[in-house]
Amino acid sequence: MPGGDGTGPLGRGPGVGPGRGRGARTGGPWKCVCPSCGYEEVHVRGTPCVQKTCPKCGVRLVGKF
Repeated sequence: MPGGDGTGPLGRGPGVGPGRGRGARTGGPWKCVCPSCGYEEVHVRGTPCVQKTCPKCGVRLVGKF
């Protein structure tokens, strides 16, 4: 870092760069949602939402960020 002030190249400060768009959690949806009735549940990492079905109406769930 030039001058040791944390600005880096072209005067960019800390907090910029790849991986900063979604916040702390990246790589998958936050919730699984039923596109038919709106039922929502927390996404469990490692289990795709499309493998789950809605307990209210039986439609496959989709991921929501």
